[in-house]
Amino acid sequence: MKNLELIFIPAPGAGHLISTLEFAVSLLNHDDRISITILAIKSPFPDTLHSLVNSMVSSHPRMTLINLPYVEPPPRELITSIEYFVTLYIDSYISHVQQAVGEILSDRSKPGGGSSSSVAGVVIDLFCVSMIDVAKEFGLPSYIYVTSNAGFLGLMLELPVRHDQIQREFRSSDPELLLPGFVKPVPLSTLPSALFDAEHGGYSTYVRIARGFREADGLIVNTFAELEPFDFGSLSNSRQTPLRVYNVGPVLSLKSLPTLAHPASDLVKWDEIWEWLDHQPSSSVVFLCFGSAGTFGEDQARQIATALERCRKSFLWSLRLRSSEKNDVGLEMVLPDGFLERTRGRGFVCGWAPQADILAHGAIGGFVSHCGWNSITESLWNGVPIATWPKYAEQQLNAYRMVKELGLSVELKLDYRDVAPQAVTADEIEAAINRLMDDDGGVRKKVETMRDLGRAAVKEGGSSFNSIGRFIEDLAG
Repeated sequence: MKNLELIFIPAPGAGHLISTLEFAVSLLNHDDRISITILAIKSPFPDTLHSLVNSMVSSHPRMTLINLPYVEPPPRELITSIEYFVTLYIDSYISHVQQAVGEILSDRSKPGGGSSSSVAGVVIDLFCVSMIDVAKEFGLPSYIYVTSNAGFLGLMLELPVRHDQIQREFRSSDPELLLPGFVKPVPLSTLPSALFDAEHGGYSTYVRIARGFREADGLIVNTFAELEPFDFGSLSNSRQTPLRVYNVGPVLSLKSLPTLAHPASDLVKWDEIWEWLDHQPSSSVVFLCFGSAGTFGEDQARQIATALERCRKSFLWSLRLRSSEKNDVGLEMVLPDGFLERTRGRGFVCGWAPQADILAHGAIGGFVSHCGWNSITESLWNGVPIATWPKYAEQQLNAYRMVKELGLSVELKLDYRDVAPQAVTADEIEAAINRLMDDDGGVRKKVETMRDLGRAAVKEGGSSFNSIGRFIEDLAG
């Protein structure tokens, strides 16, 4: 096989960008004839990702980074729908991507042009579906990298079909949804909030993205066959050919990324926490962490604190308050009077937490999580069961799938949303933590089994390893 080059266009958000780069690394590790060029779209929000991207690219000699020029983001009032805002912003990069791809192809076509590889395709984030047309313009196949799971893929494949029939957004009075890859009907309360939002463009953005799933030449999904065995290859795309779906997961970063540390990380001394964890019994500590955007109001924080005090379990709690200025005050000003003193030695409250490293620690026995797919993947990799507390995006669907479809999580909430949230009571939180840590339902054993299957999937001869090989073979034609 000749040397093949792929052009990657990731979305600039941390959860999407990091997963996409990790998949790129897995391709490089799989076959030394692959090279990758990253076209980096600058984030429309303040972030610390630039140094991270540079570090990952510089450590891989067959990976090249092209930083695209800065484009002024859309007006901030459009953030009422983050999905619409992000896709509109990415659309503004089309001309820059066209220029970059054209220059790459021109360089590769020159005799002695500095590369012995040929460009075999474009791998894009699901938010970058407008770049499918750019790939077509240059005669290149396009592949969507789905940072979520096969359950989310089922939703995206069904959405255009439903829209063509009904021509409107979802409403709470609609019947439950039958989705490819699901055994049970899916309650509407577990669908992404944007699907109910016609006014701000959330619904139309989802439909547009979903149509791109059938326009692409292939779909690459961060899952593995043993976790989600449904055969999406039996479905057809818009050209009435079988969809090419590649299960390549679990794709994850095995080490936490210090460049993403929250400023509140100075609230604790991490050497003290690690020493404390090292002295805890195996699987005895519950870890509470809700992602980079997982904030709570003060009232909800007090409910969580009350539950942790009552349940008497050892805990490590990554707390970020909704009002950013509150993160800089002493925790004793926010949490119940005397909470920190009464739980001293039994638990820690911190700001940012190195999630991947913590989940890998043997003392961690349960994870109260927002159910972002990256977090779920990390928990499964380490055999740590989850209590579900979704907050935004597709997290409610992830939670439903993990609890009701796969039996790999304990239900705390399935339909909680950051949009007009209702407080989750201390009683609910305490009961879920006790179920999670006492585990009389066999969830922990199932998660440990899936841990072993997931690790085997990415090893030579495993299902995901073979799927990556099939993807490379298809690239080569």
